[in-house]
Order: sequence, then C-alpha cells, then structure tokens
Amino acid sequence: MSTIEKTAGPVPNAVRPKKGLGQRKDVSSEVNRLLPGPLLAVGLVVLCAVIAVPLLYIVFASMNSDIEVARGAFFPTQFTLGNYTQIWSTLPLGRGLANSVMIAGLVAVVSSVIAIVTAYVLVRFEFRGRLSILRGLIGLQSVPGTLLLLPVFVVFASAGNYLGITVIGTWWGLFLAYLTFALPFSTWVMVTYLRGLPKELEEAARIDGATPVGVLFRIIFPLSWPGLVVSGVFSFLLGWNDVMFASVLTRPSSQTVAVVLQIFGASSEGGAVPLYGQMMAASLICAAPVVILYLIFQRFLVGGLTAGSVK
Repeated sequence: MSTIEKTAGPVPNAVRPKKGLGQRKDVSSEVNRLLPGPLLAVGLVVLCAVIAVPLLYIVFASMNSDIEVARGAFFPTQFTLGNYTQIWSTLPLGRGLANSVMIAGLVAVVSSVIAIVTAYVLVRFEFRGRLSILRGLIGLQSVPGTLLLLPVFVVFASAGNYLGITVIGTWWGLFLAYLTFALPFSTWVMVTYLRGLPKELEEAARIDGATPVGVLFRIIFPLSWPGLVVSGVFSFLLGWNDVMFASVLTRPSSQTVAVVLQIFGASSEGGAVPLYGQMMAASLICAAPVVILYLIFQRFLVGGLTAGSVK
C-alpha cells in the first residue's frame, strides 16, 4: 500500500481509474451495430449506386444528342450544352418556373404562418373540441388527393358562377387548393414542435407584461424556426411537384413547371426521335430550386423533424 493510502485511507472506487474503458466502448459500438462491417459497407455502396446511377444517366443524357440517347448510350460521345440553351425556346419553361416559384413559395409562407398561430392556440390553451381538432388534423392527411379533385373543381366552378369570381384558371385558385392540403400537415408539425418548447419562457414574458400575441411574436416565432422551415419546405414541395390539380385548375398562362414538363414529354413522344436531351435538361433545371432549398435549410430540417413530442 502506498504512502497516500496509508495516510488518507483507501481510495474510493469512483476515483480509481477504470480498466478497459476503451474496450467497453468498442464492445458497446459493436453491440449497437445491426450489421457487420463488411456487410454494412456493401449495403452502403449498393444504396449509393441505386441513387447515383439514374442521376448520372440524366446528367449525361442532357449533354448528349437525341440519337445517341435513343440508341441506349450511357456516356455521351461528345459533350454539349446545346440542350440547356434550346429548351428555353422549345417550351415556356421560364413562365412555368415563375408560376411554380410564386405559387409554391406563397403556399409555404402562408401555411407556415397560419400553422404556428393555430398550433400555439391548440397547445397552450384548453377549450372544448381541442382534441377533436388535433385528431382531425391526422385524419385529413389520410384522405387521398384524387378523391378531392372533383369536389374542389365543383366548388371553384360554383364560386365563379354564383359570386362572379374567376377561380379556375388563375394562380390564386391553385394557391387556395394547395393551401388546403398543406395546412393540416404544417399545423401538426408545429403542434409537435411547440410541445417541446419550455413554458417557463412564456411565463416569464407574461410576468413582464407581455400579451399572448406579444408572447407569440416575441418568444414563439424566434424559437420555432426549425419547425417553420420543415412545414415551409414540405408545403413548397407540395406545390412544386403536383401535376394533377395544376393540370385541371390552370390555363396555359398559369401553368406550373410540372405541367409544362408533362405536356412537353407527351408531345415529344409523337416525333421520330423524342427530344431526350432537352427533356433531361429541363428535368435538371426544374430540380435545381428544390436541391438549393434543401442545401440552404438542411441544418434546420433535422432539428425540426426530431424536436417536440406527441401527447
């Protein structure tokens, strides 16, 4: 026994260095791993190949000639960017992009603002029918959009006949349709997010004399950016990717980019050699805004999807 142990007594177990700590960590990581290392590496390679090969094919086809793509060539014999310049004169791609950005962006902003206000009332206030509204938000998301296409068209047509307001064929009519489908999901996302925020901050603000509206705009809004980004991004994708409602509720001047691509793909199939290169180039151009959106807000998306709790 050392001199320190003789004078100060035995050293507690908590103070003694633990042996095999690194070995325990390695064993714990091996236990938590579901697949062996080599099998995990093979699975990741296969998954990356499944995602990367179609994307590379689209990129290479957009820089290849239509004849080479029709022959099944994967790599272009001669790289060219002519498809990216010709597509703007072949179809009204610029107008479709502008309509999609305006409609989908407005749906994302308006649905996020309405969702956070509605979620704040549902989470922080007790009133009759509150649970029914929360359950209804989940139930509305299970209704397929194909069942609502005809009712929405009839309602919009009736509004035009009885109120003298033109709804079908306008961009704001499509905006109302998308907003109807985006609000339930956005509200539920904000409900789960606001449940994870501490109530002490709101109570402290009320002690300082803040009203419920002041608490909402000064406390809740600044702390809810991850949830707002999640609801806004998914609402934007709803308006950006939709073809069914946009093809029925729009006219040529208000068509979104998804409808423009659909019409271009259907019309080009009648020719001797379809315009494969321009179709692939237009697809990449239309996918670019969504990719840029994810790259900008990716650090908010993970936190917004994992925060909060369901009660």
